[in-house]
Amino acid sequence: MQHDPAVIAGVCLVAEAALARAIALSPGTAQQLAQLHPVELAIACTNPAIDVFLVINGDGAINVSSYRETEPTVCISGSSSAFLKVASASDPAAALINGNIKITGDTAVLMTLQNVLSDLNIDWEAPLVDLLGPIVGHQLANLLRGLTTASKVAHQSARRQLSEFILEEGRLSPPRAELDDFLGSVDDMVLRVDRAESRLKRLKNRVDILSGASV
Repeated sequence: MQHDPAVIAGVCLVAEAALARAIALSPGTAQQLAQLHPVELAIACTNPAIDVFLVINGDGAINVSSYRETEPTVCISGSSSAFLKVASASDPAAALINGNIKITGDTAVLMTLQNVLSDLNIDWEAPLVDLLGPIVGHQLANLLRGLTTASKVAHQSARRQLSEFILEEGRLSPPRAELDDFLGSVDDMVLRVDRAESRLKRLKNRVDILSGASV
């Protein structure tokens, strides 16, 4: 399937403008986002291959583009069919959790970003419908609502479900500190087993000696 780079660039501009309007109307959000600088979120469609990048600037603004040379901080990836299932679902957040969407990278940063964006009232629908038409525009707007959990209907439950999903995905590749802690616990257990085995051998030897002396 072929895609028009000009259309993708137009979607990026629309998304960037919608985010800028929402951030401007939400006191404190720009400061929260600025603390995440220079986080870079990649949304990667694997078939067809379409990448969209959200980059947080030092002033709290979010740039949206279709090309970056740097490694993203965190990446949400899946096929077009997986994303379309989210876009067409009555509950996009639940569809995202239960679908074939993968998350790689710093999931803690993604959770923080999701919490900030979920508080914004972002108007995805109108500009995307103007650009892409009512069907595709509505589906893409629904997908973006699922990713940012901006729905007012299930705001709190969607945030909780997405947070659990992000944490669970992150468990597939535990942070270095958590892995080191686990390996240290294993080493400690091995030492305890060795000591217990040595004690058992000493007790057995004493029992054998006492048994021989009593004969």
